[in-house]
Amino acid sequence: MNTKTDYPPWLNQAVFYQIYPQSFYDTNGDGIGDIPGIIQKLDYLQWLGINAVWVNPCFVSPFQDAGYDVADYYRIAPRYGTNRDLYRLCREAHKRGIKVCLDLVAGHTSIEHPWFKASCRSSRNKYSDRYIWASSAVWGANPPLPMIRGYAERDANYVANFFYFQPALNYGFARPAAEQPWQQPVDAPGPLESRKELNKIMNYWLSHGVDGFRVDMAFSLVKLDPGRKETIKLWREIIQELRTFYPGTIMIAEWGNPEESITAGFDLDFMFHVGVPGYADLLLNEKCFFRRHGGGNIMGFLESYLEQASKTQGKGLISIPSANHDIKRPSSDGRTASDLKVIFTFLLTWPGVPFIYYGDEIGMRYIPGMPSKEGGYTRTGARTPMQWDDGQNAGFSIAGKDRLYLPLDPRQNRPTVKKQAGDTGSLLHHVRKLIALRKNSPALQAVGALIPLQVKNNDRHFAYLRQSGSERFLIALNPSADPSQVRIKGIKTDKLAPQISHGARAYAEGDDIQIDMDGVSYGIFKL
Repeated sequence: MNTKTDYPPWLNQAVFYQIYPQSFYDTNGDGIGDIPGIIQKLDYLQWLGINAVWVNPCFVSPFQDAGYDVADYYRIAPRYGTNRDLYRLCREAHKRGIKVCLDLVAGHTSIEHPWFKASCRSSRNKYSDRYIWASSAVWGANPPLPMIRGYAERDANYVANFFYFQPALNYGFARPAAEQPWQQPVDAPGPLESRKELNKIMNYWLSHGVDGFRVDMAFSLVKLDPGRKETIKLWREIIQELRTFYPGTIMIAEWGNPEESITAGFDLDFMFHVGVPGYADLLLNEKCFFRRHGGGNIMGFLESYLEQASKTQGKGLISIPSANHDIKRPSSDGRTASDLKVIFTFLLTWPGVPFIYYGDEIGMRYIPGMPSKEGGYTRTGARTPMQWDDGQNAGFSIAGKDRLYLPLDPRQNRPTVKKQAGDTGSLLHHVRKLIALRKNSPALQAVGALIPLQVKNNDRHFAYLRQSGSERFLIALNPSADPSQVRIKGIKTDKLAPQISHGARAYAEGDDIQIDMDGVSYGIFKL
């Protein structure tokens, strides 16, 4: 397989929406969102301008980690519906021009998976080497991997990928230690069976209408793998084989290192809270760029991003998501709708593929201090039910409050889709307008050229150009409460047409452009 230049062309115009299914929309009144609920809300997503969704894990699971502990890869969890519901979701989404990507947990299963239960037996069987077992349970040395002791009847300890109940599937070791015979090479029968099964799982869902996968912990397959070289090789081979039969398959990595993941054959990877640095400096740190008071400049993010972009140019794409199920929402830390409009102006005019976490488009907040649910711990506050309207349970479910998957945001003035859909000045309409502008403007899409303008150490603003052919846009952002001025030298233009702006004014002065920005302002100008 050559380096990635053949990602599906529609990704250039893609705007993804991440759906946490148990919190999105409940149609049967059990307090848990479901796949028929996603189907019912497809018209909303189409209205918003979304053309692809990523659905968090929806397979059979004991839900000790919200579905990231799979017990059957070939069956939809009954609380979400049936396999036929998922097939129907794909058909209905496709009618609206929306692609459907599932969340694939490739590196581990639940301890409740039949494969693992068989692997726990002391007698040899076809699943004995499907997981990584170190011998022996009592006397075995501790390798540099998380080991769970004393769980099984077999005299061995298993490697866990994250929580103790997520045993690592065996894809082999990059450099098996001769004195540790349980460390199998990547071409041993057990690892080869794991690869074969992974291909089988993906082929099954692709054959039923799914368009691709976001792969959880995609970097984690081969163990003790310096530079991820064997993991990269493994994914390249898997994806090459997959695309022989399904050439349009979308492959999204949870890797956090685009240089590695795109080399591995993935179409895109995230810059977010783990992996290469930068995302926290943008949205999460106490002195991050998008902070009204006491924030920093954009350089911590920009330097890391530009390095990754230069290494992956023409090979694959990078996503800067609004948030996800593992981190605080952008509405945290006292941010208002005005602050969020500046953030979304950035996210939806930046190169790569934007991902909007459900509810971020209306400013749903992260709710701190919530009791852990299904292994969420501090992440639980980012997983509360979608707020559709001012009716019962914010329109999420007709169930009693005590039956809801998670409690709702208790504020009386919590944002809702219905309220903001009726207000053309709302965050929701701002996001919708940005998506429409992006989809109609090649310069603002995934591969339009990015030209960052100079940033000084004390700058709280940021400006950049996006260009494709003769189409050019100037974007200026000021997340700070203080007004700011930007002088852009050497760009002569006879046109500065504001497209979407608030508090930012641009003037052509000779060969320069002068931008005056109020506090918490943004401007998109067509040159």
